[in-house]
Amino acid sequence: MVNDTTPSANGNSNGSTKQKPQYDPEFTDSVISATGPNASPRMRSVMASLIRHVHDFARENDITIDEWMQAVQMINWAGQMSNERRNESQLLCDVIGLESLVDEITNKLLVGAGADYELTKSAILGPFFRHDTPSTHNDASIIKNMPSDGEIAYMHGIIRDAVTGKPIENVIVDIWQCSTNGLYEQQDPAQTEFNLRGKFTTDKNGYYGLYCLRPVPYPVPDDGPAGKLLQLLDRHPFRPAHIHIIAGNNEYTPLTTQIFDKKSKYLIDDSVFAVKDDLLVDFKPTKANSKASLELVYDIRLARKS
Repeated sequence: MVNDTTPSANGNSNGSTKQKPQYDPEFTDSVISATGPNASPRMRSVMASLIRHVHDFARENDITIDEWMQAVQMINWAGQMSNERRNESQLLCDVIGLESLVDEITNKLLVGAGADYELTKSAILGPFFRHDTPSTHNDASIIKNMPSDGEIAYMHGIIRDAVTGKPIENVIVDIWQCSTNGLYEQQDPAQTEFNLRGKFTTDKNGYYGLYCLRPVPYPVPDDGPAGKLLQLLDRHPFRPAHIHIIAGNNEYTPLTTQIFDKKSKYLIDDSVFAVKDDLLVDFKPTKANSKASLELVYDIRLARKS
């Protein structure tokens, strides 16, 4: 990766400057015009923009072959580490804020300008989602391995139509979180498979409910390119305490979000920039439930598919 002591084409380490090289002004246009006539309009537009931005970036910073190869190797490294249980390429996008930005764009396009209703705010998927989490019944516990320092929370709510406010039946609610050691089950051989994961279905009243742990802050993995990049940028790797949620069905657009313990550290400097004020929640002490010491009520508003 680039470091501050490396002389560039614009200068050297003693502060003197050189005249910036002049590059072929027609090269980028020739690359863009190579797109064939059968490319879709969206592909043509997006790729033309991407090529122009990437080429401008390279010229602006006088990127060298060595620096480009380091970037290629980092991308390759992310791909080699990624599998169905961990997406390192996605994590690399997360730490530069790209997934959170795309999430914001998608959410605003979904609602549309001038809409007179609000959806539950979305947030990034993250690298540890599993497609194969088994279904379970409402009010079940997702805790298969109870940590000695864990606090059990009864989490429940109603899922409603964002426009009408009516409860929605048969919404699939997929929930996952890490344990108190900061590891998701696929990272930790000591945890039972699918520990702290569950897939629930709302009843006719739109209700879902489960028992989970009060979440804890944790660092993103530092054994891959995302962690290496954070080190090079002199940034901490920590995420605030959160729980992941995906909710939707055939009639309603799936919502991907995270909820954050409002008393957690790192809310203002989340390493992946995913925190939103509307996603802060309060785990309240309860004595009314013999199975849990905390209660969290979290209702969700979904948009019907167009």
